[in-house]
Amino acid sequence: MRQEQESAAVPSASREYGADSIADLIRNLATDLSTLLGKEIELAKSEVGESVAEAKTAVGAIATGAAIAMAGLVVLLMSAVYGLSNVVEPWLAALIVGAVALLVGYLMVGSAKKKMSANSIVPDRTLESTKKDKETLKRATR
Repeated sequence: MRQEQESAAVPSASREYGADSIADLIRNLATDLSTLLGKEIELAKSEVGESVAEAKTAVGAIATGAAIAMAGLVVLLMSAVYGLSNVVEPWLAALIVGAVALLVGYLMVGSAKKKMSANSIVPDRTLESTKKDKETLKRATR
């Protein structure tokens, strides 16, 4: 009886020295990796949720700012028309200011379209890095 109590109180030699079996270690590793992966996914979801909420707020602020800026631009264009009407007829002043505004807008849209082309969206640095990694792996496996 006393011997049973001693054997129950004292851990086995393999457990005492941390010498778990390889199967136990692999099981523990798989469990830990699974837990870690789950926690990483939860963290990513949380971060994406926060980013989306911040982006919504930013889009609202941008839209409000753009509307106010547009109103300011209209007032500035009207003042240009009034100022130019001191030199030429009012209808001609409005025509000149309107034509200049259209030209500036057209040039801005054209410039933006060039920046939005399919080639500008391609992640060149990532593709180059991936190619280098692929070549390195090929050399390492030979």
